[in-house]
Amino acid sequence: MIIFTHPACLAHDPGPQHPERPARLEAVLESLRAAHGDLEWREAPAVKLGDLRRVHGEALIQAVSETDFQGYRMLDPDTVMVPASRMAALYAAGAGVAAVDAVMKGDAATAFCAVRPPGHHATSDTAMGFCLFNNIAVAAAHACDKHGLERVAIADFDVHHGNGTQAIFANDPRVAYFSTHESGIYPNSGAPYERGVGNMFNALLPPGSGGFRFQNTWADELLPALDDFKPQLLLISAGFDAHMRDPLADLMLETQDFAWLTRQLRSIARRHAAGRVVSMLEGGYDLEALRECSAAHVDELR
Repeated sequence: MIIFTHPACLAHDPGPQHPERPARLEAVLESLRAAHGDLEWREAPAVKLGDLRRVHGEALIQAVSETDFQGYRMLDPDTVMVPASRMAALYAAGAGVAAVDAVMKGDAATAFCAVRPPGHHATSDTAMGFCLFNNIAVAAAHACDKHGLERVAIADFDVHHGNGTQAIFANDPRVAYFSTHESGIYPNSGAPYERGVGNMFNALLPPGSGGFRFQNTWADELLPALDDFKPQLLLISAGFDAHMRDPLADLMLETQDFAWLTRQLRSIARRHAAGRVVSMLEGGYDLEALRECSAAHVDELR
């Protein structure tokens, strides 16, 4: 297993009151170095412009690339940039591309990208929901176009629906998207009837849902569909904000629930994808929960 990260991802600082703060990644890195310091660690490269252009339009790329300003620049009410944000976004997206290349070359079967800002809310033309570029979408498009894959699956267990990921691939049958998310919260998308071209699979979890409902929903609805898709590569949007301690949502998952799902996903990857899994950090805003969950997630992937 390989862990990809880059110091530039710590320099993106939306402000002291913003939940998507550098301390999130610091907590993850501290936990992973303590629990998994024996793994191979690689510094992520910056993403190439051509990789971004597969999923993002020029206007968004230019907006995120802007550094000629001081202080904070608001892209939407939740999404803030500072001059250092450009490089953080480039390295976060580049980590996913490098991780896909690594597992496809056989350097390792699995990889985890400990990067920020997160990505799954960013659409082809809009940065939103703390996300600048859609890191997992860039990685999936690279896997299809560069490595010729015909079936790439994205499993997203972040508490918020990955509206950007869904929008980018809704008409691309090469990529299937599987998500559980809390109902009635941002970004208010991801209803079960949103099926794309038959490649979108969404399941809503009511506020207060715990591990029993979460595990049963994946076991009964999403994992069988994912197994039927027979992915040649499995990507994970690993958001840990469905944890019971997280301040931004109202699900009641515990660390063991994320470990359980990671085991199930790893099993499907072994059946269909030669074990190839690339996971990327998304949300999670309680630092202690982030420490525990990221370590447990990587423990199941290694």
